[in-house]
Amino acid sequence: MDTGKELLFFFSALGAFNGIILAIYFFFFTKKKYLTNYFLGTLLFALSIRIAKSVFVYFHPELPKLYLQLGLTACFFIGPCLYYFLKSAVDEVTVLPKSWKLTLLFWGILIAVVGIVYPYKTYPELWGTYFIRTIYFQWFVYILFSAFTIRNILKKIINIKEKTTPAEMWFGMLFLANFLLFLFYFLAIMGARAAVYIGGAVVFSFILYLIISILLYRKRTDDLFLLYGQKASGKKMEESEAALLLEKLQNKMIEKSLYKNANLSLQDLSKELNVTPHQLSQFLNNNLGKNFTSYINELRINEACIIIRSNDKLTLESVGYDVGFNSKSTFFAVFKKHTGTTPLNYQIQALQA
Repeated sequence: MDTGKELLFFFSALGAFNGIILAIYFFFFTKKKYLTNYFLGTLLFALSIRIAKSVFVYFHPELPKLYLQLGLTACFFIGPCLYYFLKSAVDEVTVLPKSWKLTLLFWGILIAVVGIVYPYKTYPELWGTYFIRTIYFQWFVYILFSAFTIRNILKKIINIKEKTTPAEMWFGMLFLANFLLFLFYFLAIMGARAAVYIGGAVVFSFILYLIISILLYRKRTDDLFLLYGQKASGKKMEESEAALLLEKLQNKMIEKSLYKNANLSLQDLSKELNVTPHQLSQFLNNNLGKNFTSYINELRINEACIIIRSNDKLTLESVGYDVGFNSKSTFFAVFKKHTGTTPLNYQIQALQA
């Protein structure tokens, strides 16, 4: 390799290595453990493996095909991790939901089975056509999900007249960086003239060093992982303001039964109340002592209890869907957490009463 290529190889490879180190930092060494930390760490790790494959195969194409399979396998987790990273921040998810675990397990088992049954070494054409298209399609779908999740943040970033918080800018830039990275790889694979395959690795390295610079520059980084930053302040609203917001909240819940919407988010509810997501989140946490997810689930379980007591002809699964849960397992788990018993035992007790 000439000097230019050697520098490009060194810069790109170093970016992949530093990405793995940064992923380990988010996993084990951040002072406060948020779910967003873990998903960001996993996202960076998957990206780093994908980038490392690109770098070594581009400069050393004679390497074993196993490197290509590992890189594409890691690529299969980039989209889900990006989506759950943003979703956990927007909806203030603090405990990994069972549905997320099952989804990640499904993707893991699927790619493992495919890799064992159809190894890249034996089926290079299959991986180079159908599998790679499937992987990039899955990545693109999750990018669309992610964009929808932070649509309000992206609108604020695009509209320069609106002021964004450091956390909003942080999450928005991480999404846009991932989208840009996907775009580089996709255009290169499609054979676009202006796109260079190694360009993705270079873009990733720049993004990574930007992340490191932000973390080193900021004395305090906790506010970057809490999108609405409510837990840091611990400051309650004034009684009159809190009472007014509580009344509006309860009226909306009674009038529209918003909690029955399985896709209801903190941002959606704050729009209904004409307050900012930060104000609503602060009110729920500091005045009511619960986060958004706990508050909504409590309303759903209360409604479920009423239905179970009044109608024994409905199945318990249908009750869960009626009150806003999107899976039977989630409904049963949350029901037991809030009532101390299972829906079936509650139904039996209600019939005996």
